[in-house]
Amino acid sequence: MFEKENYSHIPTEYEIKEYINNDLWVDFCKYMKDAYNVAPKFEFSKCSWEYGWNIKFKKGSKSLCTVYPRENYFTILIVIGKNEKKVFENMFSSFSSDIQKIYKETPEGNGQRWLMIDLEDNDKRYKDMKKIIEFRANKW
Repeated sequence: MFEKENYSHIPTEYEIKEYINNDLWVDFCKYMKDAYNVAPKFEFSKCSWEYGWNIKFKKGSKSLCTVYPRENYFTILIVIGKNEKKVFENMFSSFSSDIQKIYKETPEGNGQRWLMIDLEDNDKRYKDMKKIIEFRANKW
């Protein structure tokens, strides 16, 4: 059984899937594998930002996103760096008002914005998140 704060037990993909209990998670993992040829990497974080297990998706040394499992949904962290900010903001109008609000309300620190996006449905937010990951992967 997946226990978010049990650092001594590395969760399996099955345990994470069962904990999230949302088919969107399966779709997201398939998307990341098909689009970027990346597999989930489980890491335990002891930081105050989000203590517990998370899942990282990296392309080489570049972080595409970090996932925080929740019951029935998951949260994606995507960092918009200071070197990406201008190009990202030029794309801003192509995103839903929901994503625009998240971006505007996320404080900037050291020229970066750490966007936390909750996902539970295959909706506009999910499609926007895919565009942001594509942007992070430098496909734009």
